[in-house]
Amino acid sequence: MKLGILSDTHKKAGRARRAIDILLTNGAEYLIHAGDVGKEETLAYMEASGVPYAAVLGNNDAALKALTSRYHLYTEPHYFAIGRLRVKLMHHPLYLTPDADLIVCGHLHRFRAVVREGALFLNPGEVCARNKPVSEAVLLEVTPKTWVVHHYERVIKEKRWQDKSILLPRSERVG
Repeated sequence: MKLGILSDTHKKAGRARRAIDILLTNGAEYLIHAGDVGKEETLAYMEASGVPYAAVLGNNDAALKALTSRYHLYTEPHYFAIGRLRVKLMHHPLYLTPDADLIVCGHLHRFRAVVREGALFLNPGEVCARNKPVSEAVLLEVTPKTWVVHHYERVIKEKRWQDKSILLPRSERVG
């Protein structure tokens, strides 16, 4: 299974489209947005992609709160399942307990992937390129024994994305 994960697009809808496109081009079967979406246009693009998706509201998404019934947009933390994979999605890194298989957050604008107590904690970094001149997104390949984290980076004004992949062990969680 391949999950496209992004966060902190803010009002950069063009950068959001490019990030979503690279994830879909590389086989994303599900899109996950960890908040600070910024514009309805980004939600509409995810909706139009034809793949299932989920997004959470971030601290800069007050204007989008009225759209929760129109899109798959939720308050945090949002728990859901993709097949047998249990996911906890949030914007703020406030609920960092290993109570799901995959814990996704945003807000910090820094990529991070670490396995702790059998769960993968993942922050895909920032799409908006606010803190650095780089747009980021993650394609996560989930296998029974591994998490393959494709950390995509694109220097602003360049077209090519670089894939900085890491392989992390995965174990079946109990409970």
